[in-house]
Amino acid sequence: MKNSSRVHAALFFVALIYAANYSLSKDVMPRYLGPFGIVTLRIVGALLFFSLVSRLVAPQDKIIGRADNLRALACGICGIGVNQLLFFSGLNLTSPISASLLQTIAPIVVVIASAVLLKEKITWPRVAGIVLGMFGAALLILSRNVQAASYPQATLGNIYILLNATVFGLYLVLVQPLMRKYHAFTVLARVFLVGAVIAVPFGWREVLAADYARFPLYIWLEIGYMVVFLTILAYLLNNWALKYASPALLGVYIYLQPVLAVLIAVALGRDHLTWGKAGQALLIFGGVWLVSRKPKVAALLAAPRATVPD
Repeated sequence: MKNSSRVHAALFFVALIYAANYSLSKDVMPRYLGPFGIVTLRIVGALLFFSLVSRLVAPQDKIIGRADNLRALACGICGIGVNQLLFFSGLNLTSPISASLLQTIAPIVVVIASAVLLKEKITWPRVAGIVLGMFGAALLILSRNVQAASYPQATLGNIYILLNATVFGLYLVLVQPLMRKYHAFTVLARVFLVGAVIAVPFGWREVLAADYARFPLYIWLEIGYMVVFLTILAYLLNNWALKYASPALLGVYIYLQPVLAVLIAVALGRDHLTWGKAGQALLIFGGVWLVSRKPKVAALLAAPRATVPD
């Protein structure tokens, strides 16, 4: 298999893993395990895995220097601890389709954070994209539909998901310099350690309170899916693919994830796609498309260096 085909396969598999989680998580929480309990199991499981593997593949690699250690601390807070607590709290309260659509706001946050932290220029099309995407997100958050009875706290859940996408977008900007300087397993072991310090105090009671003897087999399988596939495998595939994928290619898979999530949620009867949500999705997708576009001059200069065809 050519390298470009492997990158496409990795990105598609990651999109599918995330898309399925929106519906599968609904089976587990809150009936069998609370959202904070799920987060604790995910983060602790990933921490053990990445810590062990980092010692095997990069035993001499250490994050050094005050600046890099502070950056790793911020990454663990934004990308693991706060990010996961907000995501599962929000998903517990809102519908799978709403949550998956709001997640696509992350690229808009990346552009804003890059402008503030990295002094990158924001063009007028990107400003329009930010406004359009945020308007679509606001409509989605504040909308009330036929599922209001099923999700009476959907507005609060949507706000949590939007905040989750915001801190994750900030994480993507903060972690990039660390990934370029250190081994990926070294960075992931550190950020998951920080995330565990944040998440465990919130979730340990839910982990201990769960009646594991009454868990059906499919619930165990879904929890295993969230720990192994959603956390460990998705992070590994994402970090590998990001080394080769062009920004345009990543944009395609950003759009694919909510599409897959909608198809899975509707197929499993977890959610319904309405015309209102479709219109809000178009606004958000339009905003993400505008902010993901590069200026023509920059695109021409970057084209020869692209390692993967779009």
